[in-house]
Amino acid sequence: MAAPIKMTGVCLGERGSMMANPGPSPDLWTEMGNTLGLAPMGALPRRSPRREEPLPNPGSFDELHRLCKDVFPAQMEGVKLVVNKVLSSHFQVAHTVHMSALGLPGYHLHAAYAGDWQLSATEMFPTVVGDMDSSGSLNAQVLLLLAERLRAKAVFQTQQAKFLTWQFDGEYRGDDYTATLTLGNPDLIGESAVHWVATLNVGSGGAHASYYHKANEQVQVGVEFEANTRLQDTTFSFGYHLTLPQANMVFRGLVDSNWCVGAVLEKKMPPLPVTLALGAFLNHWRNRFHCGFSITVG
Repeated sequence: MAAPIKMTGVCLGERGSMMANPGPSPDLWTEMGNTLGLAPMGALPRRSPRREEPLPNPGSFDELHRLCKDVFPAQMEGVKLVVNKVLSSHFQVAHTVHMSALGLPGYHLHAAYAGDWQLSATEMFPTVVGDMDSSGSLNAQVLLLLAERLRAKAVFQTQQAKFLTWQFDGEYRGDDYTATLTLGNPDLIGESAVHWVATLNVGSGGAHASYYHKANEQVQVGVEFEANTRLQDTTFSFGYHLTLPQANMVFRGLVDSNWCVGAVLEKKMPPLPVTLALGAFLNHWRNRFHCGFSITVG
């Protein structure tokens, strides 16, 4: 005799139709969920849609790598004396005397003027900056704000009494991008060179990338990569910036792929407006060593 067939979860209705077993009651699911520490199905939190923050403007093309470069120490050689003088809220000058064993002693006069139109804490228009040395060579640049998003810059460089370089830049700042049009050494009769620059700092001559990170108020680090396809040269650099506010000291150091190690130590001397700096750089690959000392007043 055949054993009876038992069906679980399916039953026949009055008209022979198939009906699903309703299963456990809702109260049973709730009790099991409470026992396992699970929230009821109807009480699960809904994830709010992710809000993407708008990207900020990257700033001027010349300032793309400024934060990273400020971490690295500037190479020092010989003895340097710098005297800063603020003549007014718009005008200031600086006198620099540099004595070096690699060349003749030099003097530089630096002057800067900033106008009344202040766009941010670091941007004031119009701005005129000039630097002239004892031989008569001049480096100067003029910054103008033509509109809220449109800037213009002119750069001039002379060697004694002859023009060496002049360049004109037009810059448009969008919400999350900057476009720059550069006209360098224009010849109104002959040829002219026009270079279009986007926020991506990669061109036919190579690539330049940098990363800046501020760990806290005392420690900053920077990593920089430069590749020049024309010179077939690639450089990787690591720099760090250490601030010791209690000792009024700042220490900068660097190590690069050319086996160059350098460091600069700056010490402020309050209440006097004097800053002392001592630096040393050693290139193991070329067996070169440079050291320097500077005094900055103002």
